[in-house]
Amino acid sequence: MSSLHSTVVAVGLALVLAPAAVRAEVTPPEVVERVDATLPPDAPPPLQDHVLLEFTVGTDGRAVDIHVVESAGDVWDRAAASALAKWRFKPARHEGQEVAARTRLSFTMPAAVLAQDAGEAPPEDAGVLPAPPPPDDAGLPPPEANDLAFTVAEAPDAGHPSHEMSTTVLGRSVPKSRGASDLQLEVGELQVVPRRSAADFLKLAPGILLTNEGGEGHPEQIFLRGFDAREGQDLELTVDGVPINELGNLHGNGFADLNFLIPELVENLRVLEGPFDPRQGNFAVAGSADYQLGLPERGLTVKGGYGSFDTARLVALWGPPGESTRTFGGVQLFRTSGFGQNRGASNAKAVAQYEGQLSEHTSFRLGASGYAANYRSAGLLRADDVVNGLVDFYGTYDSRQGGDSLRAQVHFDLHGHQGNLSWDQSAFFVFRSTRILENFTGFLEDAQLPQQSPHPQRGDLIDRDTSGFTVGARGDARWKVRLFERIQEVEAGYFFRFDVVDALQTRVEAGGNVPYLRDYDLSSKLSDIGAYVDLNVSPVWWLTLRGGLRAEVLTYDVLDECAAKEVRRPSTTNPPGDESCLSQRDFGKYRDPTERNSTTGAVLMPRGTLLLGPWEGITLSGSVGTGVRSADPQFITQNLDTPFASIFAWEGGAALSRRFGAQDVSARAVLFGTRVDKDLVFNPQEGRATLGGSTSRLGTMLAARGRGRFYDVSANFTWVRSQFDDTGLLVPYVPDVVLRADGALFHALPFFKPLGAPLVGRLGMGVTWVGRRALPYGQRSDVIFVTDLNVEVGWRWVSLGFAMTNLFGARYRLGEYNYASDFRTSGSLPTLVPVRHFSAGAPRAVMLSLAFHLGGEP
Repeated sequence: MSSLHSTVVAVGLALVLAPAAVRAEVTPPEVVERVDATLPPDAPPPLQDHVLLEFTVGTDGRAVDIHVVESAGDVWDRAAASALAKWRFKPARHEGQEVAARTRLSFTMPAAVLAQDAGEAPPEDAGVLPAPPPPDDAGLPPPEANDLAFTVAEAPDAGHPSHEMSTTVLGRSVPKSRGASDLQLEVGELQVVPRRSAADFLKLAPGILLTNEGGEGHPEQIFLRGFDAREGQDLELTVDGVPINELGNLHGNGFADLNFLIPELVENLRVLEGPFDPRQGNFAVAGSADYQLGLPERGLTVKGGYGSFDTARLVALWGPPGESTRTFGGVQLFRTSGFGQNRGASNAKAVAQYEGQLSEHTSFRLGASGYAANYRSAGLLRADDVVNGLVDFYGTYDSRQGGDSLRAQVHFDLHGHQGNLSWDQSAFFVFRSTRILENFTGFLEDAQLPQQSPHPQRGDLIDRDTSGFTVGARGDARWKVRLFERIQEVEAGYFFRFDVVDALQTRVEAGGNVPYLRDYDLSSKLSDIGAYVDLNVSPVWWLTLRGGLRAEVLTYDVLDECAAKEVRRPSTTNPPGDESCLSQRDFGKYRDPTERNSTTGAVLMPRGTLLLGPWEGITLSGSVGTGVRSADPQFITQNLDTPFASIFAWEGGAALSRRFGAQDVSARAVLFGTRVDKDLVFNPQEGRATLGGSTSRLGTMLAARGRGRFYDVSANFTWVRSQFDDTGLLVPYVPDVVLRADGALFHALPFFKPLGAPLVGRLGMGVTWVGRRALPYGQRSDVIFVTDLNVEVGWRWVSLGFAMTNLFGARYRLGEYNYASDFRTSGSLPTLVPVRHFSAGAPRAVMLSLAFHLGGEP
């Protein structure tokens, strides 16, 4: 193999911002690392003196979706494309946020090769071409927020005409920053850190703790900034803009299950901690998180893994070469016997998406996904029973606990721009079905009602089944105008979703599958319609005001199929007996057991952010905003306004984003406070969170991330005090202190190159430390400290990985609670004294994986 050495140069990376008015908003990509192209010794003469390539610089700094625009011959084209795929760039940035950008690059043949082909002696300065001067950008139109225009000009002496083009970022527009708590989290090399599910990527954001009392397949319980958001009730969750929070789910209104995502397809996240963006809607109490899917690696990847507890996982991913990173397909098959008793699970996931251009000014994205899961759950254990040896630390009381889940969705996005106007439009269709069986209290809740026949305690197993269909859309339009010699922006948008939901909750007899009591039987028709206006005003380069107003209207039409459950004075001649849903009132007077309630609620939510800077990469910010959480359908009363839970939040902070040579450094510090008028608190009798009183929070957050040629390290720290406004007591279960660190090292291994190809090593580690959490009745939980490790070695098209979770084998309690229960383990009557309960954290586990990468970019 001969090398073109340094004589193969890239001409045309004189990337220049378009108009001076937006220099503070757009930063083009920059080359960080170049790799020479190599050719076989018998390479034929080039057909011309250059190879012109068009490609996308992704947010991970890699060149993908490489197309040959002007060819010098197949061998030369493949050599240039192969070299470019190994280059590393500093991604383009728009208002401090990294974005993908499409551009062109010319590989010019060395003068020595051209002279040799012509039979001449090579000149002394063969192959060295100066970078071209920036072209005159006068008269170019201002770039759109996601159509960043900069010029790629090739050197005048390159032997062919200059090329100019606009760089286009496909997909939805990039939201503008709302301050130091608005985090655009690129997964990048931190993908190598072990993660049990896609929900674990949330830990890249400060202050997030994930627990799970339901086991593999049950959604994660999310704690954020002093909030117990349960399974999403206080956190608006979306995937590429498609809402995940469910309306009308009996496990909690706002229930969100992220288990349908394949972790390898999570490319970026936007986490906004706090309700500071007018785009945020229902459930954005603690904040919002939007998962953005993508597959940077083109070609076919097949990955199989096997590990502890008979855990097996098979993943197949494909990204067609020459297409956008948002064009991909993937499937996952998974099963495990689980650690300890009753923890087995299995699931299957499939997802496909295509992104492309409809015209010069319009791009689109079409996607679909499907998910099916079945899992068993050990549930919670009494700590005193474990200490006394009555049940194992990884044991269970009721082997019927577990659940099933189904999800299918289709979504479609459009983005367009014309002149000073750009717009986005998306539509989505979602079907989901969830069944969860849980028993938190054992044998306490089966009360003997007067009309019932005498009966023994039949057990507290709760069987919840919810299914629903959602249709919805969201859209926005942005108009730009030049004022104060700067670009100002006005955006207006809307959101709507309509849900048809059937929800049934029963209590099941111990030792079988026979329901003995119907708690809820609801058929609901729900709507959520929102609209907002958002302004982006920057009178001078160092001062920016962003904010606006959002209006939200929710309607409820709820048919309760089991509206009457008790009678004060039962009929003596025709007592209702053990029926759950009664058809009589006092003294046997007839009534239909059903009842319909409908109502509407509306709310206005102002939000605003002030940004100062940046100075030397430092931006100061302050934000205020309000948010809401809608009520559960079972609490709706005819014609009464919907009882929203509302939040007021504020924060002040500073963010740093700097580049030092080949290193990128970002850091942020925030002081924040919130108040919620109706907080959610876990209720073991109901088996879910129910409304409590008003609460307030005061806290601080610190986060930093550093990235270089061979490392990517992220760390964050959050402290918060959460308390009830009336008593001053701490809000139970939420952590005061959360620390999280993720790190990755990656580099070609020295000295050893089998068959001439280097081995590439990757090391990933994640560390979580959680302080003692407040529990009811003045108790405190234990500390959580867990470390996970993953090592991968790749060679050409194959890679081998070894992951170990809970590296030090900590025996820890993932979730802890304090309440009364009776699981009939003592033989005596229950004392009803609150005792400690817990869900066991996973023990040490290992997973060996083997992956093959075929047919990607050269």
